[in-house]
Amino acid sequence: GQSLAAVFHGTASQIELQHLPTPVPRGAEILVRVESCTLCGSDLHSYEGRRKVPVPTILGHEIVGRIEAFGPAAVRSDAAGCSLEIGSRVVWGLVAACGECFYCQRDLSQKCLRSVKYGHESFRSGYELLGGLAEHCLLMPGTAIVRLPEDLSLNTISPSGCATATIAAALEPVDTLMNRTICITGAGLLGLTASAMARSRGAAAVIVCDLNEERRNRAKEFGATHCVTPDELPAVLKEVTGGHGADVGLEVSGAPAAFHTLWPQLRLGGSLILVGAVFPSEPISLPMEQIVRRNLTIRGIHNYGPRHLLQAVEFLQETQHVYPFESIVSQWFSLQNVAAALDEAMHPKNIRVGVKP
Repeated sequence: GQSLAAVFHGTASQIELQHLPTPVPRGAEILVRVESCTLCGSDLHSYEGRRKVPVPTILGHEIVGRIEAFGPAAVRSDAAGCSLEIGSRVVWGLVAACGECFYCQRDLSQKCLRSVKYGHESFRSGYELLGGLAEHCLLMPGTAIVRLPEDLSLNTISPSGCATATIAAALEPVDTLMNRTICITGAGLLGLTASAMARSRGAAAVIVCDLNEERRNRAKEFGATHCVTPDELPAVLKEVTGGHGADVGLEVSGAPAAFHTLWPQLRLGGSLILVGAVFPSEPISLPMEQIVRRNLTIRGIHNYGPRHLLQAVEFLQETQHVYPFESIVSQWFSLQNVAAALDEAMHPKNIRVGVKP
């Protein structure tokens, strides 16, 4: 059989529809029929040529699908031990890991030395269908799979394998958010998800900072207690914390200006978690003495591990009626209209745009 796929050859803003042979899963592989794929900021950076990816490739890694076939040695249970069958609706981790290399042994499986990264792999014969913008995706051995409850809508669950799981990983090092103050720079999907997750973990104040007014207003629906411009941030934090500063700063925009706005607002002993900077930008300068005297912790988080994907699905299941995650995807396009979907996704008013093959 054949699968329709949107192939990116590395020329900015050009994508081509092609029919590729549908693989029969070998060994521990699993073939999934793609139900939906939402477009993430990093897909857009690649498509616009701001970020290098191996080509030719099939972009897209925020994917939901249904199992169509198991390889003879495929595992029939998910990361939580739930059974997997033909027709099971699943989401899966961004990176398939070997489980044995230097980084897998050090609980950093997303940096596996033999990894397969969905939506980021160039074609190898028989292994072309490894991204979400296609009718099928081949799941490789070492992929963390989570079976989804049928009552979770595609709108809500689609981004779980990227944004939601990344925020679960980003907030993991924070010992507690109960009665704490967190400041988040950037009110895209990462920021909205972090706002909701922080509130659901008992944060007393969730301050979301963004230049875009529409995005600031939306953050209120996702648990933010204060929505501010960068200029307003210092005064609001001073008032909220009695002049001490934020317990946690979470930078999800990737803008160096946001970093410069955020780090001086941390309390003594505060933590700064950097997530958004996944494309080249200007270097930042930081006085080392300030980090020392103020007992600051600075941590970078890139991607996530299997447990974070499980936490992401559980979080969305528990809070789907508390926060309007249903409204995250503003438009769906067919695979035939993938170029229009990518163009629409560029517009800042859209948190997510999706493709349903």
